[in-house]
Amino acid sequence: MDGIGDVAVGVKRGSDELLSSSLYNSGSDMSSISDGTSNGSDSKKLRVEDRMEAPPSRVLHIRKLPNETSETEVIALGLPFGKVTNILTLKGKNQAFLELGTEEAAITMVNYYSTVTPHVRNVPVFIQYSNHKELKTDAGNQRAQAVLQAVSAVQGGGTPTSGSDLALTAASSPVLRIIIDNMFYPVTLDVLQQIFSKFGTVMKIITFTKNNQFQALLQFNDPSTAQQAKIALDGQNIYNSCCTLRIDYSKLVNLNVKYNNDKSRDYTRPELPAGDGQPAMDPNMAAAFQGKDSNSLLGALSPLNAAAAAAAAAGRVALSGHSGSSGVLLASNLNEEMVTPQSLFTLFGVYGDTQRVKILYNKKDSALIQMADGSQAQLAMSHLNGQKMYGKVIRVALSKHTSVQLPRDGLDDQGLTKDFTNSPLHRFKKPGSKNFQNIFPPSTTLHLSNIPTDVTEEDLRLLFSNAGGTVNAFKFFQDHKMALLQMSTVEEAIQGLIDLHNYNMGDNHHLRVSFSKSSI
Repeated sequence: MDGIGDVAVGVKRGSDELLSSSLYNSGSDMSSISDGTSNGSDSKKLRVEDRMEAPPSRVLHIRKLPNETSETEVIALGLPFGKVTNILTLKGKNQAFLELGTEEAAITMVNYYSTVTPHVRNVPVFIQYSNHKELKTDAGNQRAQAVLQAVSAVQGGGTPTSGSDLALTAASSPVLRIIIDNMFYPVTLDVLQQIFSKFGTVMKIITFTKNNQFQALLQFNDPSTAQQAKIALDGQNIYNSCCTLRIDYSKLVNLNVKYNNDKSRDYTRPELPAGDGQPAMDPNMAAAFQGKDSNSLLGALSPLNAAAAAAAAAGRVALSGHSGSSGVLLASNLNEEMVTPQSLFTLFGVYGDTQRVKILYNKKDSALIQMADGSQAQLAMSHLNGQKMYGKVIRVALSKHTSVQLPRDGLDDQGLTKDFTNSPLHRFKKPGSKNFQNIFPPSTTLHLSNIPTDVTEEDLRLLFSNAGGTVNAFKFFQDHKMALLQMSTVEEAIQGLIDLHNYNMGDNHHLRVSFSKSSI
């Protein structure tokens, strides 16, 4: 067949050649399956490889798929990692075999999904190397081959072959219209950019609310990339069990973006103004976006976010990282002379609602920190692991504990355990709060708000200098209730936030401090 690239579409073979049984081990725990593609009525039975670990192969064995899983959904698991060249689904056994273009791509996929559980239709599935080095598929496997032909054509930038009602028509527009259903968690412009950029260069995004639904228009550099993203992402969840992507092609072929802010962005024109008082795009981030392809862009993000974006592109896990994890973190290499439960509550509270903190009695350079849920724990870990706090590079990892236990009544643990469950300082307890849209990695620039009208620039410079460090720059917003303040190092900014968030400026004005993506 012409125009298919290197996708193996197969020739007519007997069912005994479909998956050569000689390639399977014959352990006692192997189950028998029917391939369902026998030549004639003689449906022969084949054995699925045992669950012993096989050596790396570009063919992967996927188990425990939910009923009625489509070939497109299985292919979507592999799309972020490279070219998918063949597929065989064993629907009666809820299993599939997926062949990638290279062994390296398969290794990357297995390594990633060994730390982040892949999901299909919100059901966890299991991926391992197959004992096969390649798939030999029967010509009767027509549905899978039609889907593969469409995906292959899109991956290669061509047009899917016609002649099958399963072949997908080419997109006529590089602009996608995106609607977010069941938006339990806020979705931002940056979240969309991370997910969709895995498929190609995202040029422009405009977000808006229509009919009480969050929607977006997203423009790729070409229609085929838009089509590939739609194939993989339509109907998938950004976060577990919510924030479902509904994707269609827009009638527009080009977006006109006037401002670079939290609602719209033109990545090809970083010099555009912010407009409407919205924070402008960080020039460093703009430089990273300009002239970069999707892979280098993801590489510029933290490793966890890059991996999570790849998984989110496959539509299977929360963008924040591992799915189904507990909300407890283990922070280690802390400065035991300086650290307190309150300081950890304040810092980790930038990324979620910290519930409890316990500094370990016998190892005071380590602490358990319980966040409100697993997604918040992932977010805090991705942003704080490797940062300097009180002069030491801290390590943050998921804990095996599911909660932080409070000391028994009457037991004095020297103030090492604190319960912050009912703290009024939680940033994210109000659904739909703007704080959800202003979560940024630690940076030298701090965003200050709730500033009394009689407080001057000099007052704030002195306040943060006394906290330790040098204030390099300062800028009031127009109403003087908010400001940006830039310290000389990220460590100094972290220190300033810990010491001065909720600082009483007088007349019950408590200063609010967070990290900013802007620079002065």
